[in-house]
Amino acid sequence: MAELSTIYKLSLIAVTCFIQACSSSCPVLECWFVQEKAGRGGGLTGATTQEKSLLHIRTEADGQNDESQRAPKDINPERVYSVIDPAGTLCHRSLNPPRGSVTKPQCEINPFLPQPSSLDWVSSLTESGLSPVYLQAEWFSSAFQGLNEQLGISTITRAPTGSKEHSVILSVTTKTVSVKSRLGEPVQLDCGFWINPSSPLYGAGFAVEWRYQFRGRGRLILAYDGKTDRLADTQEEGATLDFEALHEKGNASLLLQEAKVLHSGTYICTVYLPHLLAQVALDLEIEEPPSLSIHPSPLPLAVPGQTINVQCEASGFAPLPVEFSWEIKGADGKSKTLDSFSVTGHRQAWDRTFSQTSRLEIDTSKLDLGRGGELTCVAAHAGGTRRTSVTLNVIGFSSPSIEDSMAMVGVALVLYGLIKFVSWTFTSSGSSAEADKQDKKEK
Repeated sequence: MAELSTIYKLSLIAVTCFIQACSSSCPVLECWFVQEKAGRGGGLTGATTQEKSLLHIRTEADGQNDESQRAPKDINPERVYSVIDPAGTLCHRSLNPPRGSVTKPQCEINPFLPQPSSLDWVSSLTESGLSPVYLQAEWFSSAFQGLNEQLGISTITRAPTGSKEHSVILSVTTKTVSVKSRLGEPVQLDCGFWINPSSPLYGAGFAVEWRYQFRGRGRLILAYDGKTDRLADTQEEGATLDFEALHEKGNASLLLQEAKVLHSGTYICTVYLPHLLAQVALDLEIEEPPSLSIHPSPLPLAVPGQTINVQCEASGFAPLPVEFSWEIKGADGKSKTLDSFSVTGHRQAWDRTFSQTSRLEIDTSKLDLGRGGELTCVAAHAGGTRRTSVTLNVIGFSSPSIEDSMAMVGVALVLYGLIKFVSWTFTSSGSSAEADKQDKKEK
């Protein structure tokens, strides 16, 4: 029995390990291999070509040969590669969807040519104009995006000439491909990098650059040379790095102390090594919902047949657009949607937030509002829906409601009781006076 129990436990452990191994297995990625066609006459560059390719991801070299990696019929065997990623970054679950999944991660491969940096502030990384023998190999630059924008990865891989087994030399990763923030809040744009310790470039120095782009315009946010521990002169106010985490963990995340509307746009995190670079792009959207106010407030008293003009102003929101709607809840608790309103053009404030006004015209004779109700302005925005309400009172009805009738009866009863009390008081006082006079006469 003890032997059976031991066998059962070992079997259970083996099954558990097998499940864990399967769940943590690295993916086989379908990618597009993109490269430029040969140049045409006059030095013009031809269009690009796209070929399907296959990447077999592994965390270590296990002696697999290319024959074991059979390519599907629609993929050229020459475009089947083995990629060794010791850091395991490419084994992330967002790059490994369940079998049969319709949505798949995005992947693109491009030939890469190592060359000295063209930026002055990182020239210290490539002081020597000579290219090391190490660079004489086949180099690829690859970009990956996981499912649901969970992960963005850029890698530089190297393979000895004639080999299809690539090793990741540099990888740059972001876990915040798309970021949303409110105004005034601190924002962290994630960016991390890993350098293969077996590469001669490891320990040769690195540099990090953050750039901003929006509608064709860009600016340098921050640039740091890790080899000389020097920040470039052009640094945006309120933007910084955690330099300790940068050197110890490769954490190059950009920290914005206070989110502003002008921060909305695309951010590019670029990591430089001698002769190599890789970058990831992130989108930051500042979403600030509007503040609402109704004018006039409180609303003036209205009579049946009167037309009332009301304005609802949405201010301090970003980005455009905002969608207005109006509704009124009557005394019976039922809500009605009002559509007799217009919207003005938007206006932009000094802080780049927007404001817009909706104008509503209420015809009390057409809407059958009764005694009025609660008027509400609704503004739907990407940052959240906002509502504000005021009370509308309509007076002067020809037929009072049940509540009004009951109130009138109550008032009449009170008046009747008061009259009776006063009459009784005077009657009692008169009787007492007559009695006193009669007593005096008798005496």
